[in-house]
Amino acid sequence: MADLNLARLADEAEERLGDYDALWFEGEWFPSAALHERGRRLARGLGELGVEPGDRVIVLMANCPEVGISYDAVWRAGAVVTPAIFLLPPAELEHIVQDSGAKLVLASPELVGNVPEGIRVVATDEFPGLEAGGAAELVPRDASDPAALLYTGGTTGRSKGVLLSHENLWWAGKSGHDSGYVPGIARGLTALPLSHAYGLLVAVVGLHAVEQHPTVLLRWFDPERWLELAQEHRTQIVAVVPSMLQLLLALPVEDYDLSELRYVVSGGAPLPPETAEELMRRLPHVEIREGYGLTETAALVSSTPPGHARLGSVGKPVPGVDVRIDGDGDIGEICVRSRSVMLGYWQAPEETAEAIVDGWLHTGDLGYLDDDGFLYVVDRKKDLIIRGGFNVFPRDVEEALLEHPAVAAAGVVGRPDEACGEEVVAFVELEPGQEATPDDLVAWSKERIGGYKYPREVHVVGSLPLTPVGKLDRKALRARIPEEATA
Repeated sequence: MADLNLARLADEAEERLGDYDALWFEGEWFPSAALHERGRRLARGLGELGVEPGDRVIVLMANCPEVGISYDAVWRAGAVVTPAIFLLPPAELEHIVQDSGAKLVLASPELVGNVPEGIRVVATDEFPGLEAGGAAELVPRDASDPAALLYTGGTTGRSKGVLLSHENLWWAGKSGHDSGYVPGIARGLTALPLSHAYGLLVAVVGLHAVEQHPTVLLRWFDPERWLELAQEHRTQIVAVVPSMLQLLLALPVEDYDLSELRYVVSGGAPLPPETAEELMRRLPHVEIREGYGLTETAALVSSTPPGHARLGSVGKPVPGVDVRIDGDGDIGEICVRSRSVMLGYWQAPEETAEAIVDGWLHTGDLGYLDDDGFLYVVDRKKDLIIRGGFNVFPRDVEEALLEHPAVAAAGVVGRPDEACGEEVVAFVELEPGQEATPDDLVAWSKERIGGYKYPREVHVVGSLPLTPVGKLDRKALRARIPEEATA
């Protein structure tokens, strides 16, 4: 059986692929061998700072080469990568520091001041000193040993830690590679936060590559810069979340030479059909490949097979993943069984036991499988609105609103209502220069979905709140309801 240690996987990738210009970042190419050597040297430095196997090490950085170097070093030292998105508010970062019991924070210099007192911080500009002592030997770890502690977005409450093993991430990366590998597709571009499960998955998929795969990395997402770099580097494949696509499509994408772009991989949140249709209309040579996963499954459950896209579907379960639907009708809770399902929630045995029953992870997502085994995600179980005894899926309402030519983005939540139990409330962001009143949008929705589904309240807002990884923040929307309703 293969050694599932992620640091070993990085060693094997270097041996298999050789040295090449692997990463472009802010005007400079970084050779793969130099990046890997820095990881090996940083691992020795971490050991000299007292980092031991099993220790949690927080990585607090915007995208940069040091993120991957840090991950490699932490795994090589036998410790547990604990990513923290650089956009986190201070209270949430403090929660992660305290809850994880981390020994050390590795941070970009500009973020050092965000770290709460009481924990040692090493800035990336101090890395050369830590790397001066030579390369470290790899600390052996079992497949079941923790490799990463990732904190969920906290959109329904205080974020909790998801503990992933070396085996979880190794197999997610392997399945992601095998399900999507197309010979000759190598040049990539990403602005996904590498500190998020989706970005981490993309990185581990790359460690399974059988061909050299030069990648352009953006510090963060800037749509105009993204298009410029995709054109300059003749990008063939990109990984995005739907909100990124919507921002890109607000620009004249046809004015850029994207003739070599073949695949747009979308994940992290449901892709509105209107967005997918617009992309296919404006860039007809590009194939959309939608995927689905959770932090609890190392970010991967299903993926669209190359050449088999189905609008609205998130593809088929990837190799090694079983999916079943629990419920009385066609739509029910999506349950997953695979080697990538988490070890459990950090220091939360009761919540773990509720989520994983007889080896099956109950995702909290509602969906269905068609006759060909393609998976469709309808909505989050916790986001379901029950109005007058009828189920209303926010995504259905959002898609109806998005069909309106003046609507750029929509978010739907429920609020308590004495008469109906819950009422449907929509928040809408308009296209620049477009106009539509709340009454117009209520009437539009009523025509299209009618009955119990359409929103009785629509609030036009300047922008919808997003989580740091670009998902609609429904918790923030719910918090706006009293304020908006009395405005």
